Amino acid sequence: MTALYLLLAFAPILPILLGVVLIIARLRTKWNKSPVCLAGKTVIVTGANSGIGFSTAFEFAIRGAKVILACRSISLAEKARKKIMEDTQNPNVFVRIVDLASFKSVRAFAAEINNSEDRLDILVNNAGAIMEGGRTVDGLSKNLQVNSLGPFLLTLLLIDLLKRTNSSRIVNVGSATIYYATLNLNDLNYYSPSIFARVAVFNYANSKLCSVILTNELARRLKSSGVTVNTVDPGLVYTGIAREWNIIGKIMFVCVKLLLRSSREGAQGSIYVAISKNLDNVTGKFFMNSVETSVPSIVNNQKIAKELWENCLSFLQVTDEERLSIPCIEK
Repeated sequence: MTALYLLLAFAPILPILLGVVLIIARLRTKWNKSPVCLAGKTVIVTGANSGIGFSTAFEFAIRGAKVILACRSISLAEKARKKIMEDTQNPNVFVRIVDLASFKSVRAFAAEINNSEDRLDILVNNAGAIMEGGRTVDGLSKNLQVNSLGPFLLTLLLIDLLKRTNSSRIVNVGSATIYYATLNLNDLNYYSPSIFARVAVFNYANSKLCSVILTNELARRLKSSGVTVNTVDPGLVYTGIAREWNIIGKIMFVCVKLLLRSSREGAQGSIYVAISKNLDNVTGKFFMNSVETSVPSIVNNQKIAKELWENCLSFLQVTDEERLSIPCIEK
């Protein structure tokens, strides 16, 4: 009862305290002012038609890169492409369609990239969403497939191209919610449609923790390959990530809009990890506000990582041909 009384007593000032915390977080944003030029390099950004993905792709384009916007909606992607081309004066911006909620779509996208591109310098797995529940066409939890398994499959299918490119980088956009996740290896495909689970972002947190563990395992398997892979937490950003929430959730999200980082602010971490010369050989790390940060102990548990890796491969139903390019642990 004492805890309840304390909660009720402090309830009126909790919004104020939250606001102060979020404002401080915004003021601490580290803007990437690196002069690195990306002319002659090719980058892919998933979910690049809006939000953090758009801001990330824009920054790459203004630095002269060939930018591929990997998006689900052709109309929104084309609108974003035209905007980026007009504002950056970079004509090398292209749209390729991919739906991470469909392994068939991911495989088709990867095949197109492998057939049309001779290099891939940067892959930013940015697309993601907090979903209320439901299953994909592949019969998997939407959160698990869109936030973890879809990007995982895409990355694996582009590994050979990344390896052929000198000093390529993979950047996975993660979330600080991993610190509150409770991943169950025996029930990865679990999802709860309950209101509490939506509010606590339970399913989203688990999918992001799964992604971080796979990222670090991939980093170990790609050791000495010339490819680095890291995770970035963009902070609390006002984007379309809550597009599938119910009306109450959307209203709550809009109410705190002014306290959240802008998409441009949220993109700074991805940009930094993708291009900073200070990170040429840094891999398997987690960054918050462009600073390397410690992760939950489960992330560094290699036994769990290997088990999760194999479980996820079974979900992906990888073919014998695809397995040939999947990196193994170096002896």
